[in-house]
Amino acid sequence: MWADALTKFGNAAGAVVVFVAVLLLIFFAAGRATGRVSKPLAVTIFLGPALLLLAVGLIVPAIRTITLSFYNDDSSKFLGGSNYTWVFTSSGEQQILLNTLLWIIVAPVVTTVLGLVLALLVDRLKHQGLYKAFIFMPMAISFVGASIIWKFVYNYRDPSQPQIGLLSQICLWLGWHNPPNWILSHPLNNFLLMVIMVWVQTGFAMVVLSAAIKAIPDEITEAAVLDGARGWRLFQYVTIPMIRNTLVVVLTTVMITTLKLFDIIRTMTGGNFGTQVLANEMYSQSFTEFNTGRGSALAVILFVAVLPLVGYNIVQLRRERATR
Repeated sequence: MWADALTKFGNAAGAVVVFVAVLLLIFFAAGRATGRVSKPLAVTIFLGPALLLLAVGLIVPAIRTITLSFYNDDSSKFLGGSNYTWVFTSSGEQQILLNTLLWIIVAPVVTTVLGLVLALLVDRLKHQGLYKAFIFMPMAISFVGASIIWKFVYNYRDPSQPQIGLLSQICLWLGWHNPPNWILSHPLNNFLLMVIMVWVQTGFAMVVLSAAIKAIPDEITEAAVLDGARGWRLFQYVTIPMIRNTLVVVLTTVMITTLKLFDIIRTMTGGNFGTQVLANEMYSQSFTEFNTGRGSALAVILFVAVLPLVGYNIVQLRRERATR
């Protein structure tokens, strides 16, 4: 056993050494090159590996996935657009699309609004860095870890037994003698799962929006105050317009994260009890049902849905940089 482990370790270390040696040799050759070939050679050496990895890791798999989406479960028969028709006409898949749409509307909006409120409130407190650190801390936890934490919060036991679920115990303390099984209660369970996403992402929204608010020039704020703007009017007519681009970027970033949602659903419910979403259904079709065609079609739909959000984010970031 130890001999096999040492052999594998030696092989891996040898491969790393060879890789580093080849890179050093290439860089040495590029550094020695002179004349008209030096610049094209340098560009090729530095961009070539990155473009190769991009092609192998992204472009080729994307083309293959699109191709497989037009075939049956074992890729032996061409079906045309049947897999896409199934996604949009099957009642079960329609419910999954609705669940996904609900997620990308509710969770990002609540996260952004809560992050903005916290940014405004915490910036008024002493030791604001400490409070921000605590609020941002869930960002350091993976979605799987956060899901396990909240699984204990939503844990259900018969009211006659000692409770380990925090939510059920609070309900009993408040006089609700028969709280439901939270994870099994549809559609409430979808919103309870969204709480996990909001809990993790709110710190990100707060930090980004807090930085945007602090970047508002003091001259603009002082001029608005001299004109009589106070409280809500100052927030409505000065703060919001000045951080509009940042708000959009935060909202769309959380939307992208939510659209790719997999970990929370997989850990909490496995997609059962009416909580299935697009990313988890893609995994289930590909690796549980072993239907490569339908899984690939769902992956393509997910990819196409993410593209506009990514493009819009890039445009907004460029506009924000241009204004600076």
